[in-house]
Amino acid sequence: MGLPTKLSPFMCSALLFYTVFASFPFAITSADFTNLVYKGCASQKFQDPSSSQTLKSLFDSLVLQSSQKTFLSTTSGEGQNAISGLYQCRGDLTTSQCNSCVKKIPTLASKLCGEVVAARVQLGGCYLRYEIAGFKQVSGTEFLFKICKSDQASGSSGFEEKRDSAFAMVENGMKNGTGGLFYAGTYQSVYVLGQCEGDLGTGDCGDCVKSADQKAKTECGDSISGQIYLQKCYINYSYYPNGVPSITSSSGTVGSRHHTQRTVAIAVGGLAAFGFLVVCLMFVRQLMKKHGGKHGDYY
Repeated sequence: MGLPTKLSPFMCSALLFYTVFASFPFAITSADFTNLVYKGCASQKFQDPSSSQTLKSLFDSLVLQSSQKTFLSTTSGEGQNAISGLYQCRGDLTTSQCNSCVKKIPTLASKLCGEVVAARVQLGGCYLRYEIAGFKQVSGTEFLFKICKSDQASGSSGFEEKRDSAFAMVENGMKNGTGGLFYAGTYQSVYVLGQCEGDLGTGDCGDCVKSADQKAKTECGDSISGQIYLQKCYINYSYYPNGVPSITSSSGTVGSRHHTQRTVAIAVGGLAAFGFLVVCLMFVRQLMKKHGGKHGDYY
């Protein structure tokens, strides 16, 4: 079937609507805050068959709340079969991003760990952990995982001093409550980010981050970037010899990128819509001229 040779006003409107909104899917992108960082799985499996359903109920509750809060700790079940769990989203994520991050974890936990009595899954922007009643407790500063880039800053002028000053900045920011339980910033050529678990006080948060900073020095040495994960806090840092890119926090990076893409999509859609509008107006003008020749002008 061929295309119509004439455009009706209704078709113009439909084309205009389609052109504007067809451009918007290009603004949707995936973000690295849902990428897997690491997983920790207990070796012991559930003994009680009902524990699987209890864990599912816990996951459902945590995922539901993640659309409203960036941290939640709760318990599902009772007695020896109770399972406690929590999630923590990075402080620069919106609740929508937090939910997108957290809701990926239950499936990952099941795939990576199976039905174990305790597990923790860490993504780029959030983590979720759970444990059955009576599971062994560990210190909030227990060392869990590290990522140290192989590239070294050896020979770079003042790397250690800049890194240590950046660490001190984030420690003080946490202790003073400047950034709450999340802090991100730049000191000269070093970008640093710290996040604590939501039930920590600012003093304990600062102490936890300080432990993570010290661990970064011993574990990563002169690596130009590193990530250190403790039980109740984590940090990551990056060294840019030629200067940190024009960002002040990870929220600024993500926000700017999304804003730019939305702007481009709207601009492209707007230009295309304007083009169709011009075509439609020209058609209507010609139509009016024809009607004017036969029946007189409209005005």
